Formats: sequence, structure tokens, C-alpha cells
Amino acid sequence: MNNATKTIKIINYKQGESAYTTDVVATEEPLEIRMEYGVNGNRIQKNISVTMRTPGNDKELALGFLFTEGIIKNYNDVNQIKHLNNDNNIILVELKEQTTPEIDKLDRNFYTTSSCGVCGKSSIESIKIESKFVNNNFDFKVEKDLLLTLPKILRTKQLLFESTGGIHASALFTADGELLLLKEDVGRHNALDKLIGEALQKKIEPIANSILLLSGRASFELIQKAAMVGISFVAAVGAPSSLAVELAIELNITLIGFLKESRFNVYSCQERIK
Repeated sequence: MNNATKTIKIINYKQGESAYTTDVVATEEPLEIRMEYGVNGNRIQKNISVTMRTPGNDKELALGFLFTEGIIKNYNDVNQIKHLNNDNNIILVELKEQTTPEIDKLDRNFYTTSSCGVCGKSSIESIKIESKFVNNNFDFKVEKDLLLTLPKILRTKQLLFESTGGIHASALFTADGELLLLKEDVGRHNALDKLIGEALQKKIEPIANSILLLSGRASFELIQKAAMVGISFVAAVGAPSSLAVELAIELNITLIGFLKESRFNVYSCQERIK
């Protein structure tokens, strides 16, 4: 787990008794995402975002963030991603010379906390991002009974949650229940950006024929990030928000909430459930 967790000294109160002991907590540190673009001899370096995250998979996080925010179009736009000047809390995404990022997407305050992926947006209009994918394919279907097995698989693979109890996860499954990817972070939106970034790097295709499972609630920004990579099936262990439901309906995304081992709610596009 490297620096994703920290052991701290605490006082534990239990049944009227107190004792000095230790506890393992999830690490939360700022990550500054910078982007470099332009022709040689006239390269521009710009600060894009500061997000509070759990260290690890920083390259995937930066890539997923730039893609789901609509700033870059695909992984082929990127020349390299690296930590800057050996600083583990600054990451630089260098774009290829011929790549022109969507600069208009940068005109907003991109400071985000670990709990909110859209808190820093400067206007309501800037929250919504157009996806190049259209989820009109209902041939992809998932067995009802298979859905019920996914939360248990997720829990057994959540190593950071097991040790800290305070971290979110995003996981990608096939329609047969095979776990493709899993990422954890103190921020639910960071966990999904890490997942999407690695999926782009590994060129997982077709990502549209995959199930995205969220360990907590389904919020607007998570549905939007899923839509940006063409994911059409999202299941959450927790509750969806009203905006998440509205966006899922608008974009033809199947949205499942309160997924447990014996029950779940369907909020949109039930046609993809067998």
C-alpha cells in the first residue's frame, strides 16, 4: 500500500476503558495537475487543477481527469506524464506538439476537495460536458443474479478500505462478472478518474460493454465521467442523487442504486437487465 496509508497513535475508548494504540488511516494529500502543450519553441505550461487524493496512480488520475473534463480527446494526445522535479504532489501531462487541448474548458476554478468533483466549477454551465458517445445500444445486457454478486467481489478486493475503513472504490466488470480494474481513493471522483485513466492506457475495449461499480453513492459528476468514456451501465452500492438520475435518463445510461447481495433499485434504462 506504500504511502496510501499512515499509521497514527490514538487513544481507544471501549467499554469504559481507554488504551493507547495505533490506527491505520487513508492518506490524503494535494495533487497539482499541470499540462504542457503547444509547438516546440513556444510550449505553454498551465496549472489545471489541485485535487485532494490518496497518493498512488497519479498518472492515471491526471489522464482520467483531463479526459473526463473534455480537455483532451484520447490517450494518443499525450506524449508523457511524469512527476515534476521529483515532487510527488505535482504531476505534469505533456501533450504532443500537434495536439490542441480544449482551452475553453480551462476557464474555471479547478480546486477540488476529495469529496466533491464539481465544487470548484465557476458556473452551472461549466458543470455539464458533452460526451462524444451516444448510448443507444441496448444489446449489452447483464443478468440480474450476477449483479447481486458484485458487491461481495468488490469488498474482497478493496484492500485500502479493509485496512482503513475510509476510502472509496470504482471497479470495472465484464458482463460475466470478471473484474477488469479496481481503483481506490479518498475521493470518489479521483477513484473513477484513476480507473478511467488506466482503462485508456490499457485500451480496454469495448468499455461500453462493461459494468461500472461504485462503492458509495452515485453523484452527478460520476455519471458524467462514466458517460465521457461511453460506459452505459453504472451500479452503486449507495444512493443516487436526483441529478445523477436525470443525467442517466438523458444519456440512456442504466443506473442501479442500493446494490446489495439481495436487492437493488433500477433508476433508468432497465432494458439492459436480464
